Amino acid sequence: MKKTLAIILALVLCLGVLSGCGGSKETVLKVGASPTPHAEILAQVKDVLAEQGIKLEIVEYTDYVQPNEAVESGDLDANYFQHTPYMNTFNADNGTHLVSVGAIHYEPFGIYPGKTASLDALPDGATVAVPNDGSNETRALLLLQQEGLITLADGIDASSNATKHDIVDNPKNLDIQELEAAQLTNVLPDVDVAVINGNYALQGGLNAAEDALAVEDASGDSAQTYANIIAVKEGNENNEAIQALLKALQSDAVRDYINNTYGGGTVAVF
Repeated sequence: MKKTLAIILALVLCLGVLSGCGGSKETVLKVGASPTPHAEILAQVKDVLAEQGIKLEIVEYTDYVQPNEAVESGDLDANYFQHTPYMNTFNADNGTHLVSVGAIHYEPFGIYPGKTASLDALPDGATVAVPNDGSNETRALLLLQQEGLITLADGIDASSNATKHDIVDNPKNLDIQELEAAQLTNVLPDVDVAVINGNYALQGGLNAAEDALAVEDASGDSAQTYANIIAVKEGNENNEAIQALLKALQSDAVRDYINNTYGGGTVAVF
């Protein structure tokens, strides 16, 4: 009788605990992301991953530092918010060991109106806000140069870490204000124009295709150079759950979602 009861108890426990008695154990994958569009895009693959026994947990961040620190420390398995030039600069500056496992989308940088409604109307000494982190400030300055507003020193390109001190010609005497990227939409009422990262523009209700006075020339190298990536700590690139995430994101369904949802403010690159 005791043996029979023991067998029955074991069967009951087996049915109630997935991880025991041959049941499939669910894998939890924690990915850090900016709220828009990254977390929204990740949400599109939750069900696909769940079918494979992977529970996707999306942790939202509103800055560009914490999600990289969390991947380095192991608190996150991956993050999705940055492009490769930013990641490389972050690694160099902070001694981290992050790598890309694949590119998902591109967000065109735009120049957005604040107190001044057009680039032609910019007054002498106009205030222009740009992001203050190396790779994104370079990108902003290159866009200002694209529009003929400034000239940068020879050799400045997407791989550089340029600042306003690399400007060699500034015919309108623009006052370049270097600010945290997350604050750029907030300061628009106080500056003439601002050069804003795509995700922060979207969070602020702006769209490069509709609201910007000028956008990056996507026919050049920008789309690939500044494509937003899935980043992991070096050594985790071939993790099965990470590869499943990448495959799910680089799908026709996600491409359609991106291209149909963001009106050109976010463009799939796979």
